[in-house]
Amino acid sequence: MNRGKKIYLCAINNVLSGSCSEDCRFCSQSARYRADIDRYGFKSLDTVLHEASIAISNGAVGYCLVTAGRSLDDRKCEYLSRTAKELKKRFPSLWLIGCNGTADEESLRHLAESGIDSYNHNLESSEGYYPQICTTHSWSERYSTCEAVKRAGLMLCCGGIFGMGESRKDREELIEAIASLRPEAVPVNFFIPNPSLPIGERNIDSDEALRVIESVSRKVSPSILMVAGGRESLLSGREEEMYRAGCNSIVIGDYLTTRGEKAERDRAAIANLGYEIADSCS
Repeated sequence: MNRGKKIYLCAINNVLSGSCSEDCRFCSQSARYRADIDRYGFKSLDTVLHEASIAISNGAVGYCLVTAGRSLDDRKCEYLSRTAKELKKRFPSLWLIGCNGTADEESLRHLAESGIDSYNHNLESSEGYYPQICTTHSWSERYSTCEAVKRAGLMLCCGGIFGMGESRKDREELIEAIASLRPEAVPVNFFIPNPSLPIGERNIDSDEALRVIESVSRKVSPSILMVAGGRESLLSGREEEMYRAGCNSIVIGDYLTTRGEKAERDRAAIANLGYEIADSCS
């Protein structure tokens, strides 16, 4: 049995959805591609608190507040600050993650002072491949934001998306770039095809996905290695191999615009494999 290893469960809340002006070719929230998704303004505080309570009841110890759009502007910063303060009052042990685009150090410090514990900003791909998936902002802006996260005193959550048409060399270079930032957490995502998006099919299979997870575990060695988007379609039935490759965290429930697995099924699968579900991120 696999006694001793703890699996950290995280939930995502898309608190501001769609209508992003950027042209990221992998993202259904870009208004350019007219994907069939829900689009809405900032969720009410009561809604976010209610959804957080559901996530906690499902075993989540991490809670990520995501906003569509390029950057953490003043309006988003104040909304997230107010929301984080109320979440911490209601659920003091809940680990809060911001995922709100490129950001400067001052704005990130404001989030940290308001109760945000870590900031998620993915590099998405290697620097060389990035112009193939986005032209409205640069890879270097992403990297600079990750550096600012650390200077602001927040934990850094930084990963990428695999299977967007990149080569194996691109994947290796992405992992090396992530490692250079020394993030505390790394989310590994696999591209989820959508007929509205310019990227067609996913060019990664389950065997290669497992090799990616193992490579991230070996080369980056983060405290948290989360397998997130695309897990259900690529690695269903291969969860034990996924955990053995180095994964110790998953997203439960739905993602930003796609359905996830039911939380009770994930918890049951973890228990059946003999792992423990973590009760805290600290």
